[in-house]
Amino acid sequence: MKRLFLAGSALALLVSVPAVAADAPRAPDLTARIIDAGMNHGEIMLTAQYLTDRIGGRIPNSPAMRAAERWTQSRFRDWGLSNVHAEPFLFGRGWAIEAINVRMTLPRVLTLRAIPIAFTPGTAGPVTADIIVAPIAKEADFARWKGKLAGRIVLVSRPGEGSEPGKPAFQRLSDEEIRKLDTFDQPVTDSSAADRRTKRSAWDMKLDAFLKAEGALVYVKQSYRDGGLLHGEGYGYRLDDQRQVPGVELAAEDYRRLARLAKTNVPGASDRVTLEIDSRVKFFAEDPNANNIIADLPGSDAKAGYVMAGAHLDSWVAADGANDNGAGSVVVMEAARILASLGVKPKRTIRFALWNAEEQGLLGSLAYIDQHLAGRPPETDPEKLKAGDWSGWQRRYPVTPKSDYGALAAYFNLDNGSGKIRGIYAEGNAGVAPIFREWLAPFASMGATAVVNSRTGGTDHVFMQSVGLPGYQFIQDPLDYDSRVHHSSIDTFDHMKAADLRQAAVIMASFLWNAANRAEPLPRLVPTKPAETNPFAYPEPED
Repeated sequence: MKRLFLAGSALALLVSVPAVAADAPRAPDLTARIIDAGMNHGEIMLTAQYLTDRIGGRIPNSPAMRAAERWTQSRFRDWGLSNVHAEPFLFGRGWAIEAINVRMTLPRVLTLRAIPIAFTPGTAGPVTADIIVAPIAKEADFARWKGKLAGRIVLVSRPGEGSEPGKPAFQRLSDEEIRKLDTFDQPVTDSSAADRRTKRSAWDMKLDAFLKAEGALVYVKQSYRDGGLLHGEGYGYRLDDQRQVPGVELAAEDYRRLARLAKTNVPGASDRVTLEIDSRVKFFAEDPNANNIIADLPGSDAKAGYVMAGAHLDSWVAADGANDNGAGSVVVMEAARILASLGVKPKRTIRFALWNAEEQGLLGSLAYIDQHLAGRPPETDPEKLKAGDWSGWQRRYPVTPKSDYGALAAYFNLDNGSGKIRGIYAEGNAGVAPIFREWLAPFASMGATAVVNSRTGGTDHVFMQSVGLPGYQFIQDPLDYDSRVHHSSIDTFDHMKAADLRQAAVIMASFLWNAANRAEPLPRLVPTKPAETNPFAYPEPED
């Protein structure tokens, strides 16, 4: 899950949507049957184990992701779903790690904890060179280091000091913490701030170009978490953005050791600090299209539209992408299996989506929206396009509804680790709150009761919300997701909580069933371009 800032938008222009004449009849014991199918006959951990242990981390267009695309389609078909298919969209190059070895060779020999930075090239064999600590965080820093980096391994992060956690890494939400989420988030529109964020998102391209021009051999970043954790995120995936300088991330403790040694001047001792880096990676450019995976449980009324559940199947590759977002993916898959196993026939079709390239900017769900649901004018500024078309998408108007805009009655997303569902974000839509409270009522004893008004961002319901579609994300117990698992080298099966995932799957299945059989779709509005929140503000200076 990629954390994104969301600009608020005014809502107007109510759109007509297809309605169902009356609530479809429901078996009195359907909720109990869903719970029984998930709790007593569930397969979610078998699904999770195969996805994580056997397939592993899933960068778009990599061999692992291609394997995941094939396997998930096979499972949907095995469970009896229909219309199972891969829906392609343009992404760019795939990338995978073959091996990484980093050693300090002076002033002593020591193996260091490291990972290649995604979408950077390898070293084409071991590279040995002196380091230089050259913190570079903005273009103004280039002048300071010009002419000093040739033939060096360049440490570009400012090392700082170690940090000890001030609270437990593992957490479940208290009732009070959940209540604090129930706030009204007043929309804020600040176009100049949004433009600055777009420019900053192209920073890595500028850094790569500078380091290449200066003759740097490899650049090294410090991990943003202590405890030996590694991440390796990188964004040079587009066909027109091919990075030139190998990049490596070091564990924070190893990075700071190097920085201290480089700073120390001991009389009579060599002041050289030398690394040997052997980074072997592979690019995959034969097919630049990534694929969303789609499967349907057909409805009884073709005119009633459809409801959706979604999660992103892609991940980073420091580990196995278990909690981000293997957890959400297997919940969606298990909800599909549960409903299919019960032999039920919903009023509306229930669609299950496993999105691709979420980590690069919600690209898969955006591609689905652009193809089926709603469009916005294309970006024409070449500088902004360097950051990716997605970066300013939700600030371009007008919104143009497409063929399925009125057909999508509800969308539910899961993407905050494997913690149990505690409720759902209403995304500022007061009209859905009483509906969701009724749907949650059977799960109060499982800890899921909260409907909070506030918005949440950073995942695949975001662009749906930005065009007025009823897209929602569940509230989950954080566990150790944000503190140490998210994107990290310990995002493995061992950090998935089986009981929590089973609970999430039965709630997801129940919400889908309720939404599929409700007389009316969930309320929505098409947004129009908002006014600046503070028309008297002066823009901040450029970085």
